[in-house]
Amino acid sequence: MGRRPRRALAAVLLGALVLLVAAAPAQAAGYRYWSFWRGADGGAWTYQQQGPAIAVPPDGAVDGWRFAVSPDGGQDAAKPRATARFDEICAGTPAQDGRKRVAVVLDFGTAEDAGTAAAQPPGQRTACAGVAPRATSAEVLAAVAPPLRYDSNGLLCAIAGYPKAGCGDQVDAAAGAAEATPPAGHGSGPDVGPVAGGALVAVLAGGAVWQARRRRHS
Repeated sequence: MGRRPRRALAAVLLGALVLLVAAAPAQAAGYRYWSFWRGADGGAWTYQQQGPAIAVPPDGAVDGWRFAVSPDGGQDAAKPRATARFDEICAGTPAQDGRKRVAVVLDFGTAEDAGTAAAQPPGQRTACAGVAPRATSAEVLAAVAPPLRYDSNGLLCAIAGYPKAGCGDQVDAAAGAAEATPPAGHGSGPDVGPVAGGALVAVLAGGAVWQARRRRHS
């Protein structure tokens, strides 16, 4: 194949890539929600992969919660700013037979996380829960930070009554406005992946046909 056909094919492929980039949906800045963490060695935090209604913390564990604007879950969510220290948090709560102790760190975030500079979230707090050995993290939280508020899908919306409204609201990247959209891994725009992918397949198929014709006539 000569230089001109190669250049033409390269232009076709480049155009397909441009189409894919242009069709990608705009990404939202994040979601306003409570993220769930487990204290690790040295006072660090590890993102909790299980939901609080499933996770069963062992005796001596530290559960951490942070309200903030974060990506849709995962390690990139905002961590509690306090250090996870079981010995310090539960120092004044004696051990009891047939009960476990779980330390809890609550970080209510900042005024910016709340969505308005006028809002003043509660200060950070800690608590030590003495609960049954098989108590889940949701039960631990209910014991030390009522009232809790959940939505119809079981998403934790409020701890200790904060925030008073909203639940996992999506934050618009452009305007900073909140939309009542719970975090579920969806982008802020339409799903155009199949459309763009189909366009790429069509372009590549057209290039293959064009190449085959040139070979037959050469």
